[in-house]
Amino acid sequence: MAIEFINDSAGLGDAIGFTTAAVAADIREKGTDRLDLTLVCSTPPCTGAGVFTRNDVKAAPVRVCREILDTGKPLHGFVANSGNANACTGEQGLDDARAMADRAAAATQLPHNSFLVCSTGRIGRALPMPRILARIDQAAAALAAGPEASRKSAEAILTSDTRPKTCTARFTWQGRTVTVAAMAKGAGMIQPNMATMLAFLCTDAAAPVALLHTVLAGATHRTFNAITVDGDMSTNDTVLLLANGASGVNLAATPAEARALFAEAIEQVCACLAEKIVGDGEKISKVVEIIVRGARDEAAAERIARAIGNSLLVKSSWYGEDPNWGRVIDAAGYARTGLVEEKVDMFYDETPVLDHGIAQNQHLARWKEIVKQPRFRITLDLRLGEGMFRLLASDLTEGYVNYNKSE
Repeated sequence: MAIEFINDSAGLGDAIGFTTAAVAADIREKGTDRLDLTLVCSTPPCTGAGVFTRNDVKAAPVRVCREILDTGKPLHGFVANSGNANACTGEQGLDDARAMADRAAAATQLPHNSFLVCSTGRIGRALPMPRILARIDQAAAALAAGPEASRKSAEAILTSDTRPKTCTARFTWQGRTVTVAAMAKGAGMIQPNMATMLAFLCTDAAAPVALLHTVLAGATHRTFNAITVDGDMSTNDTVLLLANGASGVNLAATPAEARALFAEAIEQVCACLAEKIVGDGEKISKVVEIIVRGARDEAAAERIARAIGNSLLVKSSWYGEDPNWGRVIDAAGYARTGLVEEKVDMFYDETPVLDHGIAQNQHLARWKEIVKQPRFRITLDLRLGEGMFRLLASDLTEGYVNYNKSE
């Protein structure tokens, strides 16, 4: 059975039973009417799973999401804001995150501890809570199932992003359609595990928490945890998956084939959103796919890919459209995985660069053409084992430096 995939979809409202609303709360305190708070709600109760940052410094909403998920109680949605991360804000930050979740439940007249909470933006500032709580009430009154409301929800979570990021996957099981709808934000401070990113997936299938967590963790490992823009891990990284069963398909009572389709749909939307995040990296000009294969194991392949993708010298050469393969192989070597130079093959797209460690300089003109493209691929075959890792990375421009001199 085929999965129907919709790029740049309406967003979370594509899944049956989920309503959304977005409002302006001036969380950045700049006197603008920019959308910066969204409420997503499912009247049918949901099971849920989450994957969170591994940073030792975790924002208050990350901690509160974990608290709520640990209760095991049915969920009804989440509230999320942009413009302020509510990170490094102490006990007040925890109280504020809990107050946001509580207000979402009260405003929708749904049970306590049934709403998760996420924040993204500047670190170290207290949230303007009176405005936020009032706007949560406003959002609850405006909840709608249409595509316009859903698209506004995707806009409200953006920070330095230049565009919303949404997609949807569907498949049919025994005459019923299962939808996985998703949205995300992320552009800078991108280096999993995970990135400075929020991603939300909603499905109208029913599924036990254990299945949701297994599927989400696996998809995250292969997608959101395989991207980098600038090598920085955030305090707020969160991926949430909610399942409300409104389609009538219960994955706990279906054959393995249905669960495999569901896992594939989850992976497709995560891969799409991950690609959109890198493609919208702060002031980037190129996306580079790095494939390391033939390593001794996956861990070694990942170390090499990340060394290449996070090297300032390599990223600068990409921006300069310079096929400086020496910087690439140098980064691969200082990953210290036991690489054997005389065995390495390297390619720009399909064009050879190294053959058993020997430069194929006759292809220089083609290398230059390839690295001028807005997207290209670098492949290293180490010829040492079966380990493989794929990483999406970006170049480094003066625009990134200027943008991040101040917020």
